[in-house]
Amino acid sequence: MDNNRYCVIMCGGVGSRFWPYSRTSMPKQFVDFLGTGRSLLQMTVDRLNGIVPHQNIIILTSVAYKDIVARQLPQLAPEQILLEPARRNTAPCNAWAAWHIHAINPNAKIMVAASDHLIVRTDEFRNRVLDAFSFIDSNHALLTMGIKPDRPETGYGYIQTGEKIRDSFSVVKTFTEKPDAQLAQVFLASGEFCWNSGMFFWSAASIISAMRLYAPEIAEIMDNGAHLMGTPAEQEYIDANYAACPNISIDYAVMEKADNVCVQTVDIGWSDLGTWGSLYELLPKDDHKNVRRNCQLMALDSHGNIVATKGEKLVVLSNLDDYIVADTDDALLIMPRNEEQRLRNVVNEIRTNISDKYL
Repeated sequence: MDNNRYCVIMCGGVGSRFWPYSRTSMPKQFVDFLGTGRSLLQMTVDRLNGIVPHQNIIILTSVAYKDIVARQLPQLAPEQILLEPARRNTAPCNAWAAWHIHAINPNAKIMVAASDHLIVRTDEFRNRVLDAFSFIDSNHALLTMGIKPDRPETGYGYIQTGEKIRDSFSVVKTFTEKPDAQLAQVFLASGEFCWNSGMFFWSAASIISAMRLYAPEIAEIMDNGAHLMGTPAEQEYIDANYAACPNISIDYAVMEKADNVCVQTVDIGWSDLGTWGSLYELLPKDDHKNVRRNCQLMALDSHGNIVATKGEKLVVLSNLDDYIVADTDDALLIMPRNEEQRLRNVVNEIRTNISDKYL
């Protein structure tokens, strides 16, 4: 196994679109949604076995989740868990990880992954990851992994592929954030677009160079603390300076500006598992297209629902179509599946008008 390979796993999100199962105290990446006995975070780490040395896995998370990460990933040393003192989106966290890893190993090649994605075709994923590492070994590129689309999805960003480099690798022509349904259909029909998975591959040196060029405010903060990276004083410096970083994604800060961005188009059974709807699409369905999790379901003239409870409850539905029914100890969500994009606003209203204790 190549000791220059690293994986940075972003693990700081709160997953509000999966409320009430995903809570501030236990976000979705720490939850066993599929009933496998492994959380989404644990499954993410499991997929890297034999590809990235376990000592080269870096978790970026909030201070609030330090103990959960340590408990779910006991094989990691404390110094492999980087604790963000504030949420500043994905550009600052990727910058910190790059400077941190570069201080340890200037020859490092880095994979960046989210902690809450689901990948069904694990063997294919592992083969494509090995291809991606091989690509950045021989190309000074910022590589993103694109997903071959199978429907006009409006909840994902899209990447337009340009000139083919080799096999499944192409130059990136354009990025488009979540399109409307009509534009998503055009993208799908053209065959030129893939979904933006948010998985990246680059050398530590390449992303640091790009940050200095395209995100100088972030790079300056990291450069000023570069001599502390990999030392006991690193966390103290980050605690004092991280909040000064602009709140911006790595896509906006770097990927949409750089001239050496490439995409690897893959078909790995991927979902960002961002919503109840995405979970519905993945799980097995009964004869009436209903999905159930941890419950017994009696569906009377009811179709296309996803029902999740805790404690193996009996749930009876009558004349209900295309709904989310999610029941926990202290909260019950009943919402049409086609309105689930409102859920983030609902969570904010609960915070403002009712109580944080339900979040």
